[in-house]
Amino acid sequence: MSVLFTPIRLRELEMRNRIWVSPMCEYSCEQQDGLANEWHLVHLGSRAVGGAGLVMTEAAAVTPEGRISPWDLGIWSDAHADALLPSTRFIEAQGAAPAIQLAHAGRKASTNRPWAGGKPVGAPEGGWEPWGPSALPYAPGYPEPHAYSTAEVRGVIDAFAAAAARSARAGFKAVEIHAAHGYLIHQFLSPFSNQRTDEFGGDYDGRTRLAIEVARAVRESFPREFPVLVRISASEYVEGGWDLDDSVELACRLKGVGVDLIDCSSGGNLPHQQLRVYPGYQVPFARSIKERAGITTGAVGLITAAEQAEAIVAGGEADVVLMGRELLRDPYWPLHAARELRAEVEWPKQYLRAKLS
Repeated sequence: MSVLFTPIRLRELEMRNRIWVSPMCEYSCEQQDGLANEWHLVHLGSRAVGGAGLVMTEAAAVTPEGRISPWDLGIWSDAHADALLPSTRFIEAQGAAPAIQLAHAGRKASTNRPWAGGKPVGAPEGGWEPWGPSALPYAPGYPEPHAYSTAEVRGVIDAFAAAAARSARAGFKAVEIHAAHGYLIHQFLSPFSNQRTDEFGGDYDGRTRLAIEVARAVRESFPREFPVLVRISASEYVEGGWDLDDSVELACRLKGVGVDLIDCSSGGNLPHQQLRVYPGYQVPFARSIKERAGITTGAVGLITAAEQAEAIVAGGEADVVLMGRELLRDPYWPLHAARELRAEVEWPKQYLRAKLS
């Protein structure tokens, strides 16, 4: 019997399988408005039709300046929540759980879309001044960010909490806090990007304070019966930077404030990172955090084959797999994987004529 196609329950939410849609930016909102539109409905809805257990939005910015690009999704107002309702209703009607990733890009904000080069954009092109823990640009060619004051950091925590409440209004059954890939919370975690001397900087306790307080605030603002997830970069791949031991300790602390799953990614904060990419290269992070922190984990990164995904969850290396680019290539990958693994799954009635025995 396939373990990949067995249900998993977090709090009161049961997902039909362990194949989850990873957050993937679409850069498809109207410039500056951050509102979901028909593209998001079809993009997210087709993955629900395709059989995924949980379907997660792209990074949804909790403040306007927290967007990665001027075309990114937002959740900083009730209008943004209302615009997402058609997507959550459709996802749930197809048997999948709708989830949203809450994010703030920090010093990596205000960039162009990837197909337009992805470089920073200024005010004439619809950009804005980025913000960060310290006045340190991400890389050459990136602007120096405004360094948050202590009071302004508190405002970020409040923004995540308000976004979590709006997410419930929008019909989401799970929220994920984005603390990875060199975005704002990750920037606070790293000694390379956080050179603050207040309570949100300095030693490990100070640098992890924002992550812990955001998680606590989100947990308090989101319905108790539904799970809160956190995506982290388990390693920065730079000597002296954030590493796996740091991540294990952070996972323990996040578990203590009510986080239900750690989504284990890596890298993204430092342009000089040294990493070797190969199929399943981040799975060992998920396994170590699961074993050492005693928390449910998700594995992500170059997971493309049915047998590979099955081996990850059946072997106890992670509890779920999150898939991105493979589900861009094939929204119906879960249905095809079920056939390959000889798992019986329900197909959409509209597609039954195409089901192969």
